[in-house]
Order: sequence, then structure tokens, then C-alpha cells
Amino acid sequence: QVRVQESGGGSVQAGGSLRLSCAASGSTISSYSMGWFRQAPGKEREGVAAIGRGGQIRYADSVRGRFTISKDNAKNTLNLQMNSLQLEDTAMYYCAADRTPLDWSLLRRDEYNYWGQGTQVTVSS
Repeated sequence: QVRVQESGGGSVQAGGSLRLSCAASGSTISSYSMGWFRQAPGKEREGVAAIGRGGQIRYADSVRGRFTISKDNAKNTLNLQMNSLQLEDTAMYYCAADRTPLDWSLLRRDEYNYWGQGTQVTVSS
């Protein structure tokens, strides 16, 4: 059973960048689909970016071209490089892992059973 823990959140001005990391333990991430999700106050948790077990990558329309997801199997780590951050990117960001997501369902939160505690990202003007 995999366990995941996020790091790298913080406060940044609009237009700035942050890099989130998700360290996995208990199992190797090469056999898991992994994703980044976020939840703003009063909103549902939404998929941001994900990588499938076969290497497929999916991005939410709202972040495509600004965010880059990557997987480092050697370090058992998932990363999210966030550039050109906008006020609406403010949220708690969660890392998730599971073996079940298919290519079309990578950004569906109900496909994932293993979640981290989250890391806060705050973008200010």
C-alpha cells in the first residue's frame, strides 16, 4: 500500500511560480497512476494534472500550458511545476495515487484511494 506526502506549497504573487513535490513510500510509484488535485474553499476537489501507469498525461483545461506534471521513478516522487500562477489557483493541493485509473479517468477524484494531507498554495495580487 502506497503512502504519499506533499510538500512545496506556499504563498506567491500572481505571475509567480511554485513547485510541489509528492514523496511516496511503501510501494514504488511506477506501478501507480498518480495525480494532483486541488480544493478551494467552498468548492469541490478537482483534478489538476495526472500521469497514468503507461505514461499518459492529462491536464485540466484551466492549467494546461502553465502547469507541468512529472514523475521521478528513481526518487519515487511526483512533481508539479506551476508557472504563471493566478489568483484562482489558490487552493489546498493534494497528491493521490491508485492502480485503477484509466487514461480517460485520470482526473477523476473517485478513482483514487490513496491521498496525502495536502499542501496550501496561496496566490495574491
